[in-house]
Amino acid sequence: MRDLRSEILENKKLADGIYQMTLETPKSEFTRPGQFAMIEVPEKFLRRPISVSSYDSSRYTLIYKVVGEGTDIMSKMEPGYYVKGITGLGNGYDLDEIPNGAYLIGGGIGIPPMLGLLKSMVMSGKSCKVVLGYNSADEMFMLEDFEQFSDDITVMTADGSYGQKGFVTDAFDKCEYACACGPLPMLRALDHKVERGQFSLEARMGCGFGACMGCSIRTTDGSQRVCKEGPVFDKEVLRWESL
Repeated sequence: MRDLRSEILENKKLADGIYQMTLETPKSEFTRPGQFAMIEVPEKFLRRPISVSSYDSSRYTLIYKVVGEGTDIMSKMEPGYYVKGITGLGNGYDLDEIPNGAYLIGGGIGIPPMLGLLKSMVMSGKSCKVVLGYNSADEMFMLEDFEQFSDDITVMTADGSYGQKGFVTDAFDKCEYACACGPLPMLRALDHKVERGQFSLEARMGCGFGACMGCSIRTTDGSQRVCKEGPVFDKEVLRWESL
């Protein structure tokens, strides 16, 4: 784990409040889709944990939502600016555990990690079904990126302005296996429809690498840190009553 200075190559708006930042780094330490980066923001003590949609050995792409001063500062950073970032943090999706025909389900700002997972599934020769959930057509982003790798995509919008009206849980009755990332209410609802799977949790983080214990949750395996043992967990170990 290294704190490396990375150059911003691109920082563009994808939808209302949603931005995509691509950075070049001396060495990207991502090894699995679903991992994240901790990005230093000027004049802010705590770094921001940001999900990653794609990566290679020297570049990575962040998708983030402006929700406060820190991410607002990030949205105004221009190409050529340098930031410090720790990459390859957390436990990502275990591709070996995902069977053919699994569902990849993303909701809102939980959609970006699903793109990296979809790419990995395609490269490994595994089939999958993709379900993406948005509030409305105006808030949609990244659909074209997913369409480059799959033609089995279901889009759900809460207001019915694009695709099917409803939530991601309305896209199917039951499924044997799913990988999901999105808001906690979405994951809770999916728990009743998915037999097995890997779910990525969101949490407030202080350090991002397990030292401060600020993101600990209770699981059937005891206390676990979202930033270290997670953010991706086997859904079977999650104790929903404590989340």
